[in-house]
Amino acid sequence: MIHPTNNQSRITPIIAIVLAGILSSCATTTRTELVTVKPGAECVVLLHGLNRSSRAMEKMAAALQAEGFSTANVDYPSSQGTVEGLAPVAVGSGVEQCRQSGATRIHFVTHSLGSILLRYAQGNDPVPEIGRVVMLGPPNQGSEVVDATRDWSVTKTFSGEAGMQLGTEPEDIPAQLMPIDFELGIVAGTGTINPFMSAVLPEEDDGKVTVERTKVAGMSDFMTVGNSHRTLMKSKLVIENTIAFLKTGRFLAGSGSD
Repeated sequence: MIHPTNNQSRITPIIAIVLAGILSSCATTTRTELVTVKPGAECVVLLHGLNRSSRAMEKMAAALQAEGFSTANVDYPSSQGTVEGLAPVAVGSGVEQCRQSGATRIHFVTHSLGSILLRYAQGNDPVPEIGRVVMLGPPNQGSEVVDATRDWSVTKTFSGEAGMQLGTEPEDIPAQLMPIDFELGIVAGTGTINPFMSAVLPEEDDGKVTVERTKVAGMSDFMTVGNSHRTLMKSKLVIENTIAFLKTGRFLAGSGSD
């Protein structure tokens, strides 16, 4: 039998300490950065995805501000709660900030889990001022990645309860959501930097969600881009089309729309 050296015996405690530090450093509260372009301007609530932060949406927020929209960029603890618990807090925080800016029309730009939070919140406590919505890589019909990895301890650790609810089974949250009641444009990615995850997915995908499973009945427009799940919100093409949809209800002609 090979016995661990003193250094090797310290590896497990060190890893545990590092992981504990990472998890404890995650946001435990919801914060929203409001930028008011002018009082009464149309406002956009931005909701990031799982294991991301509001920083992921900063480039999108800046572009929206340059086009005359006020923005409420929400930073919520995505891995520290259920969809049912996170949705009213994250969505509510953004909506309240937009109202404080004087906006009477409130749009949304959501990425991944943020899209499911909005749909859940809208089904339970509708936003009267809701305008148009652009969803980036939304698991509207769930993701097979969750189905395949839900029993892994590492998945439970880093995806949290909300992430574990995004599978494709009837008991998972996406299958239980109410029909949409707003103008919706969806952007799906077809690029991937994760061959393992893509091997789990049965069709064209962005590394986390298949193109087909981003779709939902009643959407107003749909387009695909060659980005991975993690980079959708930072793509110049996606940003341009997001702005176009919020202004007109349609993506730009010739940009990959179906």
